[in-house]
Amino acid sequence: MSGAHDHLHPHSHGSLTTKAAIASVSTALFLLLLKAYAAYATGSVAMLGSLADTSLDLLASLVTLYGVRLAATPADREHRFGHGKAEALAALFQVVLIAVSAIGIGWRAIDRLINGEATANAEYGIAVSTIAIAATFGLLFYQRMVIRRTGSVAIEADHVHYQTDLLLNLSVISALVLDQYLGVTGADPLFGAAIALWLAWGAWRASSRAIDQLMDREWPEEKRQRFLAVASRHPELKGIHDLRTRTSGSRDFVQFHVWVDPDMTVADAHRVMDEVEHKLEREFPACEILIHLDPEGQVDDPGNSLVETDETPQTGRI
Repeated sequence: MSGAHDHLHPHSHGSLTTKAAIASVSTALFLLLLKAYAAYATGSVAMLGSLADTSLDLLASLVTLYGVRLAATPADREHRFGHGKAEALAALFQVVLIAVSAIGIGWRAIDRLINGEATANAEYGIAVSTIAIAATFGLLFYQRMVIRRTGSVAIEADHVHYQTDLLLNLSVISALVLDQYLGVTGADPLFGAAIALWLAWGAWRASSRAIDQLMDREWPEEKRQRFLAVASRHPELKGIHDLRTRTSGSRDFVQFHVWVDPDMTVADAHRVMDEVEHKLEREFPACEILIHLDPEGQVDDPGNSLVETDETPQTGRI
């Protein structure tokens, strides 16, 4: 993902994601207490579904808090590339919780449709859901700011979770109004079933970026081209090829080959590589870079190239 977080220092990334995770935990705990009372008072399946989702939100937010704090810790002897993938693992854990929540709510909705139990005390459920909407809006606004600055997959998965909360709370209000004030039989369990389906879809969406990080997917093409544009500005480089990129938590990792004049001395080549690295580090500060030197025109194992483009004097094969 390209954007503002390309220029964010890893320490700032860790601080922002930790604060966002703490905000999620606090919001989930507050809403859990409110919804537990409302679910008891109303007997609504939709409210029960909202309560179940908030319970899992709390657990997921605690896991996210642990994950982003672990991801922010520096590399050590056993983890030389850092702990960034802890964020992706935390995001996948949330996906599992969302899926479990969807199954439980769907099962309860089917049971209510078969047995036809009635809801009660709609005013409690409506009041609690309104408060929950206001609190969730505030959290989502803050999370979106953090995601724009950090690109955190763990906070993004948490964000998806709380986006569903808005729909959940609106559905609870609609279900209670239809069921108790307008007399539409079956509205509550039908809304509960719709919530379950929405949660399942949210789980599917939230899993994609986490899996991309765990599978070391290449950067988006726009970001790759921006990196190449910066790297190829040095006048003594004859070309760049075999660019490989990946992201792990707040850190990016890049390796590529460069062509230089075959008659260049080791000292001069070292100087050029330092200059290229310094330029790249200014544009991509959270990036670990590995550069391999090749005499101009040499291609190592050309049959194993993973990405092919038309060769150009500036970038060569990438």
